[in-house]
Amino acid sequence: MSRFESYSDLPGQATIHSRPAPLYPILASVAGAAWPPLLLTLPLWPPHAVAFGRDLDWRLMVLLIGLVVVPLGLWRIIVERRHSGRPGSRLGVVWRFMLFGGLAAAALQVAMALGMVVSGWLEAGDVMQALGATETTLLIYGVGGLPIAMIVGVSYALWAGLCAAFIAFEAKPAVKDRLGLMPRG
Repeated sequence: MSRFESYSDLPGQATIHSRPAPLYPILASVAGAAWPPLLLTLPLWPPHAVAFGRDLDWRLMVLLIGLVVVPLGLWRIIVERRHSGRPGSRLGVVWRFMLFGGLAAAALQVAMALGMVVSGWLEAGDVMQALGATETTLLIYGVGGLPIAMIVGVSYALWAGLCAAFIAFEAKPAVKDRLGLMPRG
């Protein structure tokens, strides 16, 4: 039985380096956007509404958002690694995806709820109908939908982070500067 003597002994702590672009980041983005619960449920329960609008199936909406957000997140991590060298491990890549995936899911849910509130105001016949539509929309999509959206966003981001960490990056041990000739930073 192995013991953990230091932080670097934990799984996922090996130093990583980017694999050559553009193939591996593209593969990681496509694999990260292909979240298994979405792909497995679409053939079993086909969506009834495919047109853009209020009735668009939520799985298609999440898949479209993932096709945009996962490559942006991976690009942001690659840019951050060029500037600061962080995240330096696969675990760091996964954690960044999970953090920003949860935040993005919350922000998109709040934006959707506010958009539906404004839409309810435009469809209301008078002020009291607008207030009732606002209350109902905020309770359903704001209070009730926000935790669900964050859970879905974090689990989607966990999948995307794992795909990015294992496809776009490879573990390489740090090279020791024995002669003092390697550039610092």
